[in-house]
Amino acid sequence: MSAILGSSPVITRFAPSPTGSLHLGNARTAFFSHLWARKTGGRFILRIEDTDAERSRLSFRHGLMADMQWLGLDWDEGPDIGGPSAPYSQAERGEFYGKLFAQLELNGQAYPCYCTAEELELSRKLQRMAGKPPRYAGTCRHLTAAQRGERESKGLRAALRFAVPDDQVVEFIDAVHGPQRYASGDIGDFIIRRDDGTSAFFFCNAVDDSVMGVTQVLRGDDHLTNTPRQLLLLDALGLRRPGYGHVGLLVGADGAPLSKRHGSTSAQEFRERGFLPEAILNHLFRLGHTSDVEGWLPVSDMPAHFRPEHLGRAPARFDESQLVHWQKETVERMSDAQIGAWLGSGDPVDFVELVRHNVVLPADAAPWRAVVRGDLPPLGQDEQQVIAVAGPEFFTAAVEAFDQSPSDLKQLTKIVKERTGRKGADLYMPLRVALTGQAHGPELAALLKLMSPETARRRLESHAQHS
Repeated sequence: MSAILGSSPVITRFAPSPTGSLHLGNARTAFFSHLWARKTGGRFILRIEDTDAERSRLSFRHGLMADMQWLGLDWDEGPDIGGPSAPYSQAERGEFYGKLFAQLELNGQAYPCYCTAEELELSRKLQRMAGKPPRYAGTCRHLTAAQRGERESKGLRAALRFAVPDDQVVEFIDAVHGPQRYASGDIGDFIIRRDDGTSAFFFCNAVDDSVMGVTQVLRGDDHLTNTPRQLLLLDALGLRRPGYGHVGLLVGADGAPLSKRHGSTSAQEFRERGFLPEAILNHLFRLGHTSDVEGWLPVSDMPAHFRPEHLGRAPARFDESQLVHWQKETVERMSDAQIGAWLGSGDPVDFVELVRHNVVLPADAAPWRAVVRGDLPPLGQDEQQVIAVAGPEFFTAAVEAFDQSPSDLKQLTKIVKERTGRKGADLYMPLRVALTGQAHGPELAALLKLMSPETARRRLESHAQHS
């Protein structure tokens, strides 16, 4: 393990399929791969795995890249900037894959398979009924040239399968799970080129990692059992093996894989809600990775504190309340100018200074804008009780005091205290509720100065006794 986790420069990659938005689980994998490369002075490659032409979309590709840039996960090689291993879109690498397919066929290590989806399903069903693990039965492996010609004359399209060698043991050391050992006899011959001519994931994912110089593949542990297949392929082609590490998956608070029913799951959704990239990265940094630092970290400091040997096998629980904690920590460290830009409503500086400790997301500022320059929503039950206990006479005195001191809360409360005998919370709470509609929030004196005198007087007057 120590040889794997040495300090020499590491070349990592992130290889998303552009079939949807950047899921938080994939963002975490990209982040850890990015940290590993940056920690060792290595390189981070972005490769787009778009061989699934039916589901791949250019709009998803642009979205994935925009989300990564927003998170600060810059890459050294990729489809937009090129590099020594271009092209970085697998849809453009067909000629390279074709040469490797031909090599495998020539060496008898791959063969055309004419089995239909229905035939394969029936075969799997029979194997399960016999208590055997379902895998390809090798039906087309030993067809003669004549038998192949007969099938092709019927218009059957062939996929290409890799001929898994018999009686071999595939061994490798996983950077997270340690030594791994698989018998080739448990692995059925698998498809490396689909019947429409496009390359399958097992194939292009493995060969690209090798020829692009990737030294360390980091991915979710749902791919762990794919690794022996890919190593058999690389060995058959005489290509270099990268190192592999498989981290525990990201799950919801209920332990199930993170999905829509847990709320937001994509970087784009969190971005649109106003979460900050530093907050998301501080949370992800501690999901499936044991950090030596408990407190908030600047993103620039994270590579130095990343410990590949502390990546976890157990599923990591994503908890939005923890993300909110890191969001608060991030907002606390922002300047008023940064917060103003983040709130995005052209708020005056004195308003930003006032509300910055009362907002977690930009939407949280809206009620305070209403307090300062809008209409208050109906009072809640507790707030109505505060008004009722104070009574109309209290607010009549408050209106009179306001006319004498419209913007100085200290002077206003002094006059109200003299006229009503109230003090402490009994004095301040009714004024706060009447003026802001809420029992808690930013400093009342500062809020009062931001309100127009007409607005403040109207609110006090609405609770006073009318003759």
